Amino acid sequence: MNLLPLTIAQAEAAPAATTGQSSPFGMIGMMAILFAIMYFMMIRPQKRKEKERKEMINAVKSGERVLLTSGIIGEIVNVKESTLVVRIAENTKIECVRAAISQVLEKGETPDEIEPSK
Repeated sequence: MNLLPLTIAQAEAAPAATTGQSSPFGMIGMMAILFAIMYFMMIRPQKRKEKERKEMINAVKSGERVLLTSGIIGEIVNVKESTLVVRIAENTKIECVRAAISQVLEKGETPDEIEPSK
């Protein structure tokens, strides 16, 4: 019978296949490294950007030019607890929430999103 050499070959090949397996701690370590990379590349910069935005919103005062998220550019006339009164034209004032501020502009400055016409 020719079955004996086949079973010996299978027995010799089986330990070689099991030696390539890694421990489960290696997989957990790789996942931890991946999470750390994701945290430092995505989550941390977003938190820092949001913190800077909140500081900008809390620091606005009357007389500053602002760009609202709707695209309206105006000057802050009155600062309230959670809202702002913004003058967008002569004798035209609107009241908006503080979170609607996209940018604080200097005198004569154009917003970042708008490219000057050529």
